[in-house]
Amino acid sequence: MDVTVRFAETDALGHVNNTSYFIYMEDARLHLLKELGWNASHQNWSFVLVSTKCDFINQAFFDQILRINTSIEKVGNKSFQLSHDIACAQTGSIIAKGHAVIAFYNKEARRSEPIPEDLREKLLQHITA
Repeated sequence: MDVTVRFAETDALGHVNNTSYFIYMEDARLHLLKELGWNASHQNWSFVLVSTKCDFINQAFFDQILRINTSIEKVGNKSFQLSHDIACAQTGSIIAKGHAVIAFYNKEARRSEPIPEDLREKLLQHITA
């Protein structure tokens, strides 16, 4: 997924603010789930972010195009782990590396639940080791 850095995503130093990377990674996660056929609305959304981190390697700036490559690293019974490589689309240089753990979640019961088998199979088909 590609993102063009907006001016509002930069800070006083002129580079992309650290919080913006977490938004990019969220967009990439949503994009991945939609590509896997999971098109839930916010009323029946079934995922919670359990953990996330981002290592900042290089700076990015306003109007740069960033390419976010998202990979499925691990699939458990109730959660799955993703990695995000964020690179400058023009040069290919790595800007940041992120990770996220996502749990399948039942809003009404307020607890995690096993990932539905059809989604679990799709996740497993796209796992990268």
